[in-house]
Amino acid sequence: MEELLAYQGSLLTFFHSNWYRYLYPEILVDERLVGIKGLRGVGKTTLLLQYLQQLMEAGVKAIYVTAEHPYFYTETLFNLASLWNSYGGKALLIDEVHKYPDWSRELKLIYDGFPAMRVAFTSSSALDLYRGEADLSRRLETQLLHGLSFREYLSLYYQIHTEAIGLQDMLKDPYQVSTALVKKIDKPVLPLFKEYLQKGYFPFAKDLRPERVPQRLIQIINTVLESDLASIQGYSASNVTKVKQLLGVIATSVPFEPNISKIAEKMQLGRQTVNVFIKHLEDAKILNLLYEQVGGISQLQKPGKIYLENTNFLFCLQSNPSVGTIRETFFLNQLRNSGHQVSLSKKADFLVNQVYTFEIGGRSKDQSQIQGVEQAYLALDDIEYGMGNKIPLWVFGFLY
Repeated sequence: MEELLAYQGSLLTFFHSNWYRYLYPEILVDERLVGIKGLRGVGKTTLLLQYLQQLMEAGVKAIYVTAEHPYFYTETLFNLASLWNSYGGKALLIDEVHKYPDWSRELKLIYDGFPAMRVAFTSSSALDLYRGEADLSRRLETQLLHGLSFREYLSLYYQIHTEAIGLQDMLKDPYQVSTALVKKIDKPVLPLFKEYLQKGYFPFAKDLRPERVPQRLIQIINTVLESDLASIQGYSASNVTKVKQLLGVIATSVPFEPNISKIAEKMQLGRQTVNVFIKHLEDAKILNLLYEQVGGISQLQKPGKIYLENTNFLFCLQSNPSVGTIRETFFLNQLRNSGHQVSLSKKADFLVNQVYTFEIGGRSKDQSQIQGVEQAYLALDDIEYGMGNKIPLWVFGFLY
């Protein structure tokens, strides 16, 4: 116990962060068991340490641990919780719980055995928190931390603070929304948007030289494949190699319209194995899969198109990604991250919430593709102000 408290004290000595992600208020809800999932590098550890500070300032006796600490070579999470409870501890915060064997079973025991203790933990986005050895579905509140929105990027990098804007408000009056944002930003917004698309999705990039960002992103992808998926899905070394090859095929041609049979033949894998690998890459937030419909049987279909999860991945995996791919990747990412359903549209690029049709393009894009389609909109790059059914693409970066 002493070494864990010493480790926590050392972390807090050098931890200074007064900028908070969009999810921070959500973990302060009065839930006894909260799980925070997310891609590596999006700020889960920072969020947990901020939560620790808030609890301590409120007089709650709390302890932070990482599941990778050598303490757990010989001790269990349950024994730690029992000891912390005997010391009067009221909160246990666990970082990277997916690195701990039997995490679900012991969390269930802690939840049932110490009803006065609050537990929050982080995990890889690849981990299905409801499919552990023990059933946590009735006990667990799950939150998903995404990368930075364009709104958060402006706040973190340029101290330009704005509130999130609902999709309905954007669609109702694009001119008023875009005008108010341009006035608030008070800088040329389009160059800032281009910066964000290249290096603004991950908070850590703020402290790196721009030329180092692609290398760090590739490290994140490799770690997800070699560590997270390998441990969570039980990948062998050969499986990791195959998944990397598959990602390489997809990354060079996104948005990728998959022919699963050809991919399987080329990689000497079964069709079902390829489908499973693609689904794992989606779970790990490396890919975004787009289906012809959402919900129900959609997960039994092959995806209609495959995108990388965010535009920063595009720039690190392609030397010169196409403008159209960048635009579509951004739109899909920001809409899904803000909780909206997105599927393939038969008339245009995307169907949102099974109601709104969107065609993505540049400032010269006309209405021909969506002519006669109800509730159809153009999301246009390289414009600052919206009007009618034309909405600046960058405005969708304010959804969360």
